[in-house]
Amino acid sequence: MSKIGLFRCADNELKCPLTSCLKSLKSREEGFAGYLETELVGIFTLQNDLEENLKLARIMAAKGAEAIHLVTCSFAHRGEGKTWHLGRGFVRDPDNLAREIAKAGGLPCVKGSAHLPADYEVETYTA
Repeated sequence: MSKIGLFRCADNELKCPLTSCLKSLKSREEGFAGYLETELVGIFTLQNDLEENLKLARIMAAKGAEAIHLVTCSFAHRGEGKTWHLGRGFVRDPDNLAREIAKAGGLPCVKGSAHLPADYEVETYTA
């Protein structure tokens, strides 16, 4: 069983209940396709301060998470209809954030949940 922590975007917190992300996690699709089994450990909202996000990563690791996923809207944006495109996500530097979260938490940080852009290959950062 892979225990997953999910980090959501503050800018989308009051608009998105994570329905598609949670469905993708449960069915092991989209950003969760590489897992044989998944269990949600918890969800945190990303903060504007890097150090606060690193504290959240350490808490998630202490709660048993084996990986942390950044939701797709952190690094991609919704286009016309229901298509998603890389760039212009809610997080300014999602690659650096994922790298730092992996180091602080001592566990992989994966960019992607649901609504992956076409031709996007899930990126995993490790400590």
